[in-house]
Amino acid sequence: MIKIVKAEFLQDRVIRLDFSDGTRGDYDLQHLIARGTEMVKPLENEDFFRQFFLELGALCWPNGFELSGGGIQRRLREEGGLLPLDRVA
Repeated sequence: MIKIVKAEFLQDRVIRLDFSDGTRGDYDLQHLIARGTEMVKPLENEDFFRQFFLELGALCWPNGFELSGGGIQRRLREEGGLLPLDRVA
């Protein structure tokens, strides 16, 4: 099971994520926020967005919204946005 081991806010709605298998990617959540669902609506507020935390390897927010490490990693891989940590500067 892939877990997120480190998360760092970069800009706008982008978070840099390090995964348990030694990969890293910059994940832009704007596509999720644009849906405007009840769970993601609070993420429109930057102060709330920055309150993300990791729990059991998932990316979470105080309102109960969470994203699995495996799901995020799969999307990053499909988009070509996943790199081995030993190849990032």
